Amino acid sequence: MPEFLTLDDVALKGKVVLVRVDFNSPVDPDTKKLLDDTRIRAHGETTIKELVQKGAKVVILAHQGRPGEPDFISLKQHAEKLSEVLGRPVEYVDDLYGETAQNAIKGLKNGEVIVLKNTRTYPEERKSKTPEEHAQSEFIKSLAPLADLFVNDAFSAAHRAHASVVGFSAVLPSVAGRIMERELKALSRVLEKPEKPCVFILGGAKADDSLEISRYVLKNGIADYVLTGGITGHLFLVATGVDLGKPNMEFLEKQKVLDLVPGIQELMKTYPGKVKTPVDVAVEVEGKRQEVSVGSLPTEHPIFDIGTETIKEYGEVIKAAKSIVVSGPPGVYEKEEFLKGTKGLLEAVAESDGFSLVGGGHTVAAVHELGLADKMSYISTAGGALIEFLMGKTLPAVAALEASAKKK
Repeated sequence: MPEFLTLDDVALKGKVVLVRVDFNSPVDPDTKKLLDDTRIRAHGETTIKELVQKGAKVVILAHQGRPGEPDFISLKQHAEKLSEVLGRPVEYVDDLYGETAQNAIKGLKNGEVIVLKNTRTYPEERKSKTPEEHAQSEFIKSLAPLADLFVNDAFSAAHRAHASVVGFSAVLPSVAGRIMERELKALSRVLEKPEKPCVFILGGAKADDSLEISRYVLKNGIADYVLTGGITGHLFLVATGVDLGKPNMEFLEKQKVLDLVPGIQELMKTYPGKVKTPVDVAVEVEGKRQEVSVGSLPTEHPIFDIGTETIKEYGEVIKAAKSIVVSGPPGVYEKEEFLKGTKGLLEAVAESDGFSLVGGGHTVAAVHELGLADKMSYISTAGGALIEFLMGKTLPAVAALEASAKKK
């Protein structure tokens, strides 16, 4: 478990607190309206609410989208949503670190909240630098002297060494917010000393990280089994010598993941029986689901799900598990005909007595769609940060919090 300070370690009343959250939300490209406020609610109902109740003067830093993309909009709607969550006014300040922003911070009273301009309007924000290098920027130099404390609550941005994520930790006392703290505790529980057996379920539409995650969790004795589905399942089947058929092989070529095959073969040889691949799959034939055993491949139809036998086999492994990590659905669950695999595996996880951690946007969406959220032990809101943590990588924001804790 990383060693960092939390809100429990600091006095908050009357303090000016800069809080980095992750409010990045889906946006309708035509109307520019927010489509989902899950992340805003998550931060608002925990960290921000606590800061308000304890009399802090709260300054919110967040990003939305990327410059040039349709979802690169102001944080005005986010401030309005946060106001609803908190049940009190939240002012949106259309300035990040200039005179208007500075005056707004100076004018704050205990328990008041402001949201500053999208951090990605600052050209240097997205450059990867050390906390000390970012601390020399005009952005950090303008705001840090006005604050008493930096709270990093943006776990889902923790893998980025961006100015607003790590820069303030070099010059201000820094602690983890409740979301950051919760995420790290849950992840550490499955990566440091997981209850055994421990099962990792890797699926989704991308497979580029699958080898690295599998290698890390098997090599370090974290996972007892890795169950593969989705595009990861396709890739691992190819590594066992299966020809999936033209449309499926072309898809893997397009994703540029076939060069991972030798590494997967080596992994499966080193850890025999630890990596499970589908024994049957579901293909789409004229819009309908048709199941095919792996022994009957190749197929001229696109593979969109795992089959009934695979669901049954994987379900038995899940049932016996004491720790389960789910990253990516095993099929194209958005199509009703191909929801079966995702439903089957997630229901097995929900029924398990073990500790379950579910992460990644599509997996979390499927869990909510199936009404299983309350039956999962922990749902992570992170994507890239979760993947990097599962690969054993050091997250820049977490390292910055640890370095700050050592200074105390």
